[in-house]
Amino acid sequence: MYEQDFTICSSWAKGFRTRGTTRFYWTTFRRTAISLTSGRAAFLVGLPTLSCLGYEAYHRVQSSAVVHALEKEEVLEQADYLYSCAETEKLYQLLLQYKDSDEAEFLWRLARASRDMTLLPDMEDKQKKELMFEGFEYVKKALEKDEKCSAAHKWYAICLSDVGDYLGVKVKIGNAYIIRDHLEKAIELNPKDATSLHILGYWCFAFAELPWYQRKVAAVIFSSPPVSTYEEALQFFLKAEEVDPNFYSKNLLMLGKTYLSMKEKEKGLLFLTRAKEYPAHTLEDKEVHKEAVELLKKLV
Repeated sequence: MYEQDFTICSSWAKGFRTRGTTRFYWTTFRRTAISLTSGRAAFLVGLPTLSCLGYEAYHRVQSSAVVHALEKEEVLEQADYLYSCAETEKLYQLLLQYKDSDEAEFLWRLARASRDMTLLPDMEDKQKKELMFEGFEYVKKALEKDEKCSAAHKWYAICLSDVGDYLGVKVKIGNAYIIRDHLEKAIELNPKDATSLHILGYWCFAFAELPWYQRKVAAVIFSSPPVSTYEEALQFFLKAEEVDPNFYSKNLLMLGKTYLSMKEKEKGLLFLTRAKEYPAHTLEDKEVHKEAVELLKKLV
């Protein structure tokens, strides 16, 4: 019964994506625009390790440590390019070569790629579960190697939510506290990461709208189940929009829904309209558009 009634802990991160055709992605080295359209630009980003710049640097610098740093940077650039192009399987195979790496930057990306593999069509349940737990192991290792890596904390939170789906409702509720802790740490380390702010806002919204009967179920298991408010969720969604305006269609949608939940109809209409008009580059954008349209029809 509890599994059927209490769904919120696993639903907040369902289908969460951070990919988009005009968004930006952060690496240790630079903030790289991924809206590359020319074939030449695409070719240059995807060059093999130590080509062009790397080849010249190899002859100019004798230190193997420096060469390694150049290799790392180029592999990460290639990985981020593949991610931006939704080349999920190619990205996974590329990063799988670094599964034994001591570099957190490789490991959290591999965790993200493992998770994205589970979202591919026709993925069998057994393989999906294996990839979920595999990704969680990678991101755990990433944090062991570098506890100050913001992205590792963010993807630890997401992957922990995913594996909780297989561990029962009590574990899922207990994990909710840990998930929030890691999201807050990710934001502390990188206050400009709009996606971490958005996810924490979604966490707050999910627990703010928890029906009374699900709260009762949670209270049976935990004396102090996770709680939040729409006001708290709103602050995170607004902050995400402030640090990276118009970065994500779902953030606009959630702003609209949060304002409506707070009985602020005019502001809700404003953000739902923005969500409806957001360019639909991805499947998720299209789903956001559809939901925004349906909500607007009920309100206007």
